[in-house]
Amino acid sequence: MLRFLSLTTVVTFLCINCHLSACIFADEKADQKKVEETSRVDNPDVKLTAGTWKDVEAIVAKSTGKIVVVDIWSTSCLPCMQEFPYLVQIHKKHGEKVVCISFNVDYVGIKSKPASTYEKKVQEFLQKHNATCMNFLCTSPSDEIFKTLELPSIPAVYVYGVDGKLLKRFDDSLFEDGKDEAFNYKDDVNPFVEELLKDVK
Repeated sequence: MLRFLSLTTVVTFLCINCHLSACIFADEKADQKKVEETSRVDNPDVKLTAGTWKDVEAIVAKSTGKIVVVDIWSTSCLPCMQEFPYLVQIHKKHGEKVVCISFNVDYVGIKSKPASTYEKKVQEFLQKHNATCMNFLCTSPSDEIFKTLELPSIPAVYVYGVDGKLLKRFDDSLFEDGKDEAFNYKDDVNPFVEELLKDVK
């Protein structure tokens, strides 16, 4: 009887010990995960500047000798966000010869929601993709931009040559029957830019 009680006691002790160890291990993992999440630091090189299309034109004018790629996009546009990483890739691969500009048009002109209202959401997206290229948050209502550029919709990508002249507009005007989209970076923008780079020293 005494031996049976001793064995039961040992088994019980082991079970309790295992349970406590599992709890401690789980707590340690939770603490580790918490540390990892709170230790994430935004890249200070990812910057967002308030501006207008005139600011973009000014940069294009100052970038003679380089190709300029301007991506007009919005966080409310799924195709825009799907294609955006390709702009970042061009910047990382050809940053010395290609000036990449992202021009966000989230602001629609509602007085109760000024352009600054969208800053956090846009900044988070840019940080997510480590977009260290030039990033503008447009302070003009998006409809005004579309009207000024005679742009029917986004996404849209403008490519300027080394002389500052617009060489190609990638937008819905390129849409063809049988195609799911008017253009994309992989099949259209990237090959066009790569071809231009052959003549850039």
